[in-house]
Amino acid sequence: MTDWTTDSNDCFTISMVRAQGDQKALAEDESYEFNPAFTYPIFGEEEKIYGYNGLTIDLRFASGSLRQYLSVKWDEKLKADTVDDAEKTLCEFIPSDIERDEEAFKTHVEQDATTFKPPGEKMYSYTRRSPAAKGKGKGITPAADLDPESEDTLVFEVYHATWETPGFREYHRRMQLFILLYIEAGSYIQEDEDAWEFVVLFEKRKRTDGSGLSTYHFVGYSSLYNFYYFPEKTRLRLSQFVILPPYQRHGHGSELYKAIYQYVLAQPHVGELTVEDPAEAFEDLRDKNDLKMLLTTEGFMTEGFGDDALSHGGGRVGKPGKALSRSKGKGKMGPPVEKGWAEKWRVKMKIAGRQFSRLIEMLIQMRLDPLDTRAMKAYRLQVKERLYRFNFEVLAQLEKEERLEKLEETFQSVREDYERILGLVR
Repeated sequence: MTDWTTDSNDCFTISMVRAQGDQKALAEDESYEFNPAFTYPIFGEEEKIYGYNGLTIDLRFASGSLRQYLSVKWDEKLKADTVDDAEKTLCEFIPSDIERDEEAFKTHVEQDATTFKPPGEKMYSYTRRSPAAKGKGKGITPAADLDPESEDTLVFEVYHATWETPGFREYHRRMQLFILLYIEAGSYIQEDEDAWEFVVLFEKRKRTDGSGLSTYHFVGYSSLYNFYYFPEKTRLRLSQFVILPPYQRHGHGSELYKAIYQYVLAQPHVGELTVEDPAEAFEDLRDKNDLKMLLTTEGFMTEGFGDDALSHGGGRVGKPGKALSRSKGKGKMGPPVEKGWAEKWRVKMKIAGRQFSRLIEMLIQMRLDPLDTRAMKAYRLQVKERLYRFNFEVLAQLEKEERLEKLEETFQSVREDYERILGLVR
């Protein structure tokens, strides 16, 4: 008996298509065809499409300009009125100028490869060794030392844009689908709200045909929203953050986050960077990069842990991956941390209050001597005080004994999670 129900994630294929001249530069194991993580915003909570046998949804993007091609095919389709219209449903979420002629789409891809340039202003860049260059030469060249002009080097560039950036509004309509497909509970934003800013990450790759031409390929992006920040500044909230599957687990998310953070630090009118309801994976990314940033901020580390707070083995202050030795002179982090000093640095580093408190707690835990009972007690009380304030409404309803038990249980859970996060940095 034919099963007329299709899993919308499995039948839906996304492709980032490159021009022929760009495909020649790819390594054999580089694949830019993948499936969505979520399709329930489009096809419903069950992520099922009814009425087809052998259904395939083929959605292709020109890898730079993001022009789209759509093909919906099936082996059999029921004639009943209850059949889902897969193509019509999907088209409600994508631009109306989508291409349905495959040859015409290929022509667009070839044309766009030589004409497309990222909208906005370049704000950050970094390099990676090309996968196609693996096995060439001896050893591995550090990314910072790679020659950006070499065909063996991939350059990644981050661009800043707003609704006022020429061509960006149309570009955003093409890329926003990735929010629905890869961010759980993600949704489209309102174009009539002027407070949005965007940072978009592109791969810039040289062709191997001797032309010297470089082409751009979409990697991911983040949307940022401006709020009023008392008394006369702006609070920038990171709202959406997505990296396409082929680029995940290669450090590109961290680089995009660094670009955003450096942008925030450079803007006098921005007082603080916050994050809207982060997923667990993004929280880890944020914690890891914030910790590395603090560990390499020499003034902060020296003041925090005292003049002798050197990394193990005599390295520079706060060098990531090294356990900090015990300081002879007590620093501002105590424990307990000196609150006025911490607030001074929080404002300077433009980090939200709860996040900065967590980072301080992690740094203290990183160098805490478990045999120092006084320090352990001070640290425990410091963390519990924050937890109590953060969860006051719930804890206040409990009896004292139950409240103390819940606080201790939460404290132990927090310590375990801090150790896991510190492991990412080490």
